Amino acid sequence: MTGTDFHLARNAFGRLVLIAADGGFCEGVVPVRAFPIDAPAEGISLLGPDGHEAGWIERLADLPDAQRQLIEEELRRREFMPEISRIRMVSSFATPSTWQVDTDRGETNLVLWGEEFIRRLGKTGLLIEDSHGIHFLVRDINQLDGASRKLLDRFL
Repeated sequence: MTGTDFHLARNAFGRLVLIAADGGFCEGVVPVRAFPIDAPAEGISLLGPDGHEAGWIERLADLPDAQRQLIEEELRRREFMPEISRIRMVSSFATPSTWQVDTDRGETNLVLWGEEFIRRLGKTGLLIEDSHGIHFLVRDINQLDGASRKLLDRFL
């Protein structure tokens, strides 16, 4: 089913319900982005509680406002990926090390267990996983200030 073949609503428990055009429904659907970094507003799968796809949204912008807001709320609850804008300090160039960083959600510290927890995303992006399993995004290393790039280069 595509975005025009169903309607979304919340049940009494706050769970997302997909209601098909034929009257069938799937309770407890979870939106999952197909391309969360490269195309976050395109290709949203609605997974049922069994893990199978119950619906597909080609583009969020094509949905009516109320439907889009429900999906965006669910995605915000499910996804947490702060974007690093600056690396202030690194405790050590040996791992594990504690990094003090500025993100789009404020200043924080993360613990990097090893260089293998830094993954490249394309030519300029990075995904850094901290000791708690939180993923931090560096969308474009070229957009970081010189001091941040210099610290980061020691781990790449």
